Order: sequence, then C-alpha cells, then structure tokens
Amino acid sequence: MKIILDRDKCTGLGICESFAPDVFEVDDNGDLDLLSEEVPEGMEAAVRRAVDGCPTAALRLQP
Repeated sequence: MKIILDRDKCTGLGICESFAPDVFEVDDNGDLDLLSEEVPEGMEAAVRRAVDGCPTAALRLQP
C-alpha cells in the first residue's frame, strides 16, 4: 500500500508523526518528509490512524 502526500495541503502539524514516527517526520522547516512511500509491514494500523487523523486531509492511502 502506498502513502500519498499532498504537499499543498500539508501544514506540518506533525499529528501523523505522533502516530507513526517511523514513517512520517516533520523537518526543522516544518515540512513533512515521508520516510517510506510504502506502508512498512506491521505499520498499517498506525499509518491508517495517521491518515485518518490528518486535519488537512493531506494524506491518503493507495492500494
């Protein structure tokens, strides 16, 4: 499953990083970095919580 980030919508709040810090990281400039474009094995639930918790709907999952 692939993680899609809409950088135009992302405000760098870091909610996703709090759910899945091994996948999402907000850098020193406040920009979100995807540490993996594919959902790592065993991280699906955490990544889904991160996607669902994004207040700007900047994240989505693609099968």
